[in-house]
Amino acid sequence: MSNRAAVPVSGDPLVVRTVAVDPGEVAEDLLGGVPDDRPVTWLRKGDGLVGWGVAAEVRTSGATRFSDADKWWTEQTVRATVHDEVGEPGTGLVAFGSFAFSDEPGDSVLVVPRVIIGRRGPTTWRTTISLASDLASETDGSAVLQRGGSAGFTGSPVKPPAAPDEVHFADGALNGDQWMSVVADAVARISRGDLDKVVLARDLLATTTSELDVRWPLSRLVAQYPMCWSFHVDGMFGATPEMLVRRERGLVTSRVLAGTIRRTGDDERDLALAATLARSSKDLEEHEYAVRSVADALEPHCSSMNVPDAPFVLHLPNVMHLATDVNGVVHDAETVSSLQLAAALHPSAAVGGTPTPVATALIDQIEGMDRGRYAGPVGWIDARGDGEWGIALRSASVEESGPDGSTVRLFAGCGIVADSVPEAELAESQAKFVPVRDALARS
Repeated sequence: MSNRAAVPVSGDPLVVRTVAVDPGEVAEDLLGGVPDDRPVTWLRKGDGLVGWGVAAEVRTSGATRFSDADKWWTEQTVRATVHDEVGEPGTGLVAFGSFAFSDEPGDSVLVVPRVIIGRRGPTTWRTTISLASDLASETDGSAVLQRGGSAGFTGSPVKPPAAPDEVHFADGALNGDQWMSVVADAVARISRGDLDKVVLARDLLATTTSELDVRWPLSRLVAQYPMCWSFHVDGMFGATPEMLVRRERGLVTSRVLAGTIRRTGDDERDLALAATLARSSKDLEEHEYAVRSVADALEPHCSSMNVPDAPFVLHLPNVMHLATDVNGVVHDAETVSSLQLAAALHPSAAVGGTPTPVATALIDQIEGMDRGRYAGPVGWIDARGDGEWGIALRSASVEESGPDGSTVRLFAGCGIVADSVPEAELAESQAKFVPVRDALARS
């Protein structure tokens, strides 16, 4: 399966219909009903959105990647004909996006699928999107709405994804010793006052001997990490525990994670480790930088905000994090979209560092690899501007894929402060590789 096949981008207006469906008409896990046709995914705890096919897309790059995508999306929403019988966030016209971490030239994408299946609590819906030119044979453009918008919807059984035949792992840009040297360099710079914190990432290469069907690792991530947001857009996939920003009818939420400790599998021992994490001056300092950067970025857009005084410990299957949920109300829900908020928040101290311009410059200088869309915003936006944008963490990118095999880059990053120990940071990065590494395996 090639997730990056070239798709003609038409300037035709889009014709959209959303209808409620009986939950029994779609796969219980949603992803199980998605065919191998440019799938997109955003799922958590059984709810969310999946889709396939491409009705329209735009690729942007550089420092204007967010504003260029936002302009394109505004044009699509203005020109579209939409009939939405459900009226929930995520219904009607929806685009899925994945954006590059850096302002340097790089690939970012916003894509509108042909079909979207969504679930929100007891409500399940199907959205179909067609090009107006595809309907030229109809008497008028409303015909697709009258027939229930079934164009592009597959009623045949979906062939389940197959596991890759073999998966081999190798060091990416730097091996473990080289990366620890980079961490030591960063600690020395922090100790002499150049900056307060920097987030350094490393990559791991996975090669398969057969073509990877991205639905295979996705389905495993959905099952194993239900508290995370499992995502896939244009070859970028993962299960992120961090919500960069959610905007829903004017209410804004951002979940900040910074400070990590690996779980042991022993419940009593893990509770003791959680208490240690909650008291760790190193991790609390790292977390405070991240929360402050998010609050400062949201404040100009919000009329009121709530920033908790202390974090809580978020328990995931493989690690625990210090977490804080920052909440606010946007000044003007008509003009400030979720994508614009994501652009304002990126990069936060949780993925860049503090001060952010100094930290990101240091990342470019010493990290030794191109992050691509790792640690960039990933998620969705609807025509009302509501949406959810996570940070592409616990993630991987399908770099090449064909009948003879696929190459996948896995990513992991760690927040480095003055008290960081290179060996401990290497162990933390290895723990963060686990979700995707396990998801790629056959068993």
